[in-house]
Amino acid sequence: MNFEFSEESLMLRDQARNFLGDRCSPKVVRQVLEGNQPYAESLWREMAEMGWMAAAIPEEFGGAGLGYEALCVIAQELGRVLAPVPFSSSIYLASEAILAAGSNEQRHALIPSLADGSKIGTVALAEGIGETNADTIATVAHNSVLNGAKWPVQDGLIADFAIVVARDEQGIGLYLVHLKGDKVDSSSISTFGPSHGQSKFVFNKTEAERLGRVGDHWPILQSVIDRAAILTAFEQIGGVEVCLDMARDYAKGRTVFGRPLASFQAIKHKLADVFVELEIARSNAYYGAWALSQETSYLPRAAAAARVSATEAYRIASKENIQTHGGVGFTWEFDCHLYYRHAKTLALRLGGARFWMNRLMDHLEAPTSAEERMNGF
Repeated sequence: MNFEFSEESLMLRDQARNFLGDRCSPKVVRQVLEGNQPYAESLWREMAEMGWMAAAIPEEFGGAGLGYEALCVIAQELGRVLAPVPFSSSIYLASEAILAAGSNEQRHALIPSLADGSKIGTVALAEGIGETNADTIATVAHNSVLNGAKWPVQDGLIADFAIVVARDEQGIGLYLVHLKGDKVDSSSISTFGPSHGQSKFVFNKTEAERLGRVGDHWPILQSVIDRAAILTAFEQIGGVEVCLDMARDYAKGRTVFGRPLASFQAIKHKLADVFVELEIARSNAYYGAWALSQETSYLPRAAAAARVSATEAYRIASKENIQTHGGVGFTWEFDCHLYYRHAKTLALRLGGARFWMNRLMDHLEAPTSAEERMNGF
């Protein structure tokens, strides 16, 4: 079993790394963090021109049809530069939800505008603090009219439409809500990582359109979340790589008591620990990429494993990067805190570490399927 990316994907990764290295410096990230600009609009437009949003979208809906492997390498590069764009909301979640649950007419109406970046979408799932599951959904849809509240919603204030998870007569449904206008009461939420804005939606007799067929959409949503979890894990790995590089380079260039900081055993051990966590996370993410591309029954387990290991790796790497830099690592002028903030933000995206650890344990304790026995798992 070959877990390495294809030559085409590696070329795309190199192209993305060069482009983002030139177009998305820490200065661009700080402009969003410190200013009134909600996201890097010019970067978003250039990414659209390069076809990144369209990478995994089928050609019949205006996409490039390159598959999830291409999307994984793009996600990793976006994570390396902390790109302040609504890529995950629009592509990992909204686009995947419409492709999975929408009717053919809805796909043709909505997906092309996501593929070319002219529209931004998001998914409104959570309803406050705590784990979200089918039993906790309180937002209600009756005759395609929504009542309830959703928060936090990532990129909600800049999105053109949202896919809202609501309870209806069939169970859990996915509903399309156009956000421009006065149909939805929306407000901004202050967060630890403001480079990716969060908002609160309040629906009061808000008209909506149900996605696709009548029935319970919760299993479809779970599959969408699993796919997004693997892509988020690649974003986290990109951040871990940069944290390790930053700490190493600083330690090699900093002199303490007449010796390079990197020569001290305590620093070597710190960076070695980060490297081990990175490789564990990378292995799990590659397994997730394989499961994602093959659409196998391993996907939920692979998603949980990738998410748990990548979250832990980013937590350790961002912390040790600050510690290696010492006193200056805590200052606003150094970029260490940008990665620490992003590590904390990504750790809560799609559910926290405990949520994914519980899911992983559930899958590991479940009876082995016929497919797994056939493949030796």
